[in-house]
Amino acid sequence: MHLLSNARLAIFDAATGQFSLSAPIGMVLDGDSIAWIGDGSVPAQYAHADELDLEGRVVTPGLIDCHTHIVFGGDRAREFEMRLEGASYEEISRAGGGIVSSVRATREADESRLLANALTRVDALLAEGVTTIEIKSGYGLDIASELKMLRVARLIEARRDVTVKTTWLAAHALPPEYEGDRAGYLRDVVIAGMDQGHAEDLIDAVDGFCEGIAFSRDEMAMVFDHAATLGLPVKLHAEQLSDLGGAAMAAQHGAISADHLEWLGQDGIDAMAASGTVAVMLPGAFYTLRETKLPPIQGLRDAGVPMALATDCNPGTSPLTSILLTMNMGATLFRMTPAECLAGVTTHAARALGLADRGTLAVGQRADLAIWNINELAELSYRIGFNPLHARIVGGEFV
Repeated sequence: MHLLSNARLAIFDAATGQFSLSAPIGMVLDGDSIAWIGDGSVPAQYAHADELDLEGRVVTPGLIDCHTHIVFGGDRAREFEMRLEGASYEEISRAGGGIVSSVRATREADESRLLANALTRVDALLAEGVTTIEIKSGYGLDIASELKMLRVARLIEARRDVTVKTTWLAAHALPPEYEGDRAGYLRDVVIAGMDQGHAEDLIDAVDGFCEGIAFSRDEMAMVFDHAATLGLPVKLHAEQLSDLGGAAMAAQHGAISADHLEWLGQDGIDAMAASGTVAVMLPGAFYTLRETKLPPIQGLRDAGVPMALATDCNPGTSPLTSILLTMNMGATLFRMTPAECLAGVTTHAARALGLADRGTLAVGQRADLAIWNINELAELSYRIGFNPLHARIVGGEFV
């Protein structure tokens, strides 16, 4: 049991969607939960808690990276050069690069190599206050390789003090061996592999890429219908390069999130608002691909759609392992407010993963915390290349 005294807490007001900083107060962590918050005498049952004086430091919920592809083989630095030379993402993909190039490297790598490489990226996120990470498959595109990625994701949680939520993303791209047989791939790999992964308790959610270079709205609806029979929540990469109506379809299926959304139209916004689907903003991909079509932040804001932020860490379109830089990009590129950016990596990011036990500082919430050497919450979005983290607490314990 721990008593954190003289702590300035970032308190989220659900009615306004804003954070405010408290005056220095106390917080008791009992086991893995927040047991008490107050500015008076500590209740008698907590009198023997180990006390740590935070000396006025700021405490936020532990940060959450709710969209990553952090397990993968190889790199795509050459494609970075190609884009600088003028090639588009779609041109690179159709020429055999993009996701398919990562598939080759991921299939060739064994679990130990994938784990060792992924841990270096995970450690960068943990060093910036991250306590929960979502990790997708999607670079195997056969059942064995997709499940291999998710087993590595489970190993990350065993090797590090972090919660990992896994997502089945076999509907990421069509592998070469199924060229011309989309229905066969969806049947033989996406659906059959989902069944196997679910049976092995490797899948927490199901995702897909709804785009002209990937899968159609109707194809993804079929995948989501099957996920529903297994009781698995769904989410979708939608409206990144064009508006195919993927976000609206995902919302109609009760998706917990729709992600990217640069080309999202009003019908998609309305559908997401009605379903409570979280909009996950991924400025790292927008930046890396040098996109110019901004997501409709004001439209989402006006409709009351909760907005999360994530790194989208992946080898090709967002080789980003800094949640703090992601917050700065959300503010600078997308014009999100610093308060929205903080909610985007805490409260709304938790919602995007279907996690009701974290993302805010309140009694009964999981004691995942980040302690910062800052004066104002806006500093977390304002600074570039500077990490003010003082300490990270996971499940009530300092790590």
